[in-house]
Amino acid sequence: MSFGAVGFGRRRAMAEEAAPAPQAAAPERSISVVTAAQSAPPEAIAELRVLCLARLEPAAVAALTPERLATEVERLISEIATDRRVHLNAVEQRMLAQELVNDMLGLGPLQPLLDDERVADIMVNGPNKVFVERGGKVELSNVKFRDESHLAGICQRIAAAVGRRVDEASPMVDARLKDGSRVNIVFPPLALDGPSMSIRKFSKKPIDFERLVGFGALTRPVAKILSLASASRLNIIISGGTGSGKTTMMNALSRLIHEKERVITVEDAAELQLQQPHVVRLETRPMSLEGKGEITQRDLVRNALRMRPDRIIIGEVRGGEAFDMLQAMNTGHEGSMATIHANNPREAITRLEQMVAMGGMNLSNEAVRGQIAAAVGMVVQVMRLSDGKRKVMNVTEITGMEGNVVQMQDIFVFRRTRTDPDGTVHGEFRATGLRPKCLDEMTRRGIHYDPANFDPQRAL
Repeated sequence: MSFGAVGFGRRRAMAEEAAPAPQAAAPERSISVVTAAQSAPPEAIAELRVLCLARLEPAAVAALTPERLATEVERLISEIATDRRVHLNAVEQRMLAQELVNDMLGLGPLQPLLDDERVADIMVNGPNKVFVERGGKVELSNVKFRDESHLAGICQRIAAAVGRRVDEASPMVDARLKDGSRVNIVFPPLALDGPSMSIRKFSKKPIDFERLVGFGALTRPVAKILSLASASRLNIIISGGTGSGKTTMMNALSRLIHEKERVITVEDAAELQLQQPHVVRLETRPMSLEGKGEITQRDLVRNALRMRPDRIIIGEVRGGEAFDMLQAMNTGHEGSMATIHANNPREAITRLEQMVAMGGMNLSNEAVRGQIAAAVGMVVQVMRLSDGKRKVMNVTEITGMEGNVVQMQDIFVFRRTRTDPDGTVHGEFRATGLRPKCLDEMTRRGIHYDPANFDPQRAL
């Protein structure tokens, strides 16, 4: 047997003894691979799967590359099919081998979708409905799990990889994959149609402004002003709805941070892809089943202030940590960034006010707004349009306070001109003509440019 050399034969006797014997009436043939027109019944495929897994040694599996393992598993399937007199066509044999490899080394039926760079989101609604987003369009894929227990096993493997658990007692969890992709899982009884899972994939290629310009998310002049804002260490809030590209924009902005700066990131589920060498990544921890041990974002932000950071980056501001973030921005941690869920820059400021109130701070509205005006330098509004494309809708500067109102000015806006019948949105980025206040800060920081000839329409 070819698998003896890699240690896959120890369980064969036990597995074949436990498996049902072939019927006596079966024809005496030993051909396991037949024409593609023939097909093995599902019961036979399930039997082959059990027998093959029983003969695989975990240590040997871990030592092989996916390509080599697929080849060896396909040979083992052919051998078992011959012994059991199961007629398996070439396509079924190859598919079963790949399925087993994906189950052992990857995430089962989801692995081909994770390997497909065109897929941005994967949404699993039970074992038989897996939706994907490609090119901004959501569609039903042909991927299916064998049953609910198969899907549950994949979900639990993902959660366990980051030290978390998901089951009926703890039915919701945020996790991440090895490549940083974000995962949310909901288990029954909360999910009525079986385990539900949402995966937000991240590009394997680093995101920078050049790529965003290529995608049409912004233009070079917009990228120019954002680059200058980051270089001048403005505190930046990235605002937008779910799936609008907030994290992608933050990753692009973070690439402009100097490699000598010490950066502390705070996230619920780590997903930022910072390229600098001096980065400390902090992640929250949910409470245990006994209701103890919870570490919130606010706890982490407070602790980050004791870690001598140059910048603090918060993946998403959701509650009372907003106050601690503003305190950090106002006490020397310039160039900090955060994302927030809001539909426009003005609403982002309003939401910050509400979150400060959630922190239990007994401050007047005027005092909170003063903190925001002093701390936040710029709001970048992003949006996912009806055609699925993500755009920077506003680049808005915070210019100070007038009375009891936070003053803001748009530097760039995206104006939609029309929408085609197929949903394609047309529009253009326009400069408002207002001179950015941050240009003065750049002068103080020694960033070289000619303010008299600054042209926001000029390319990078």
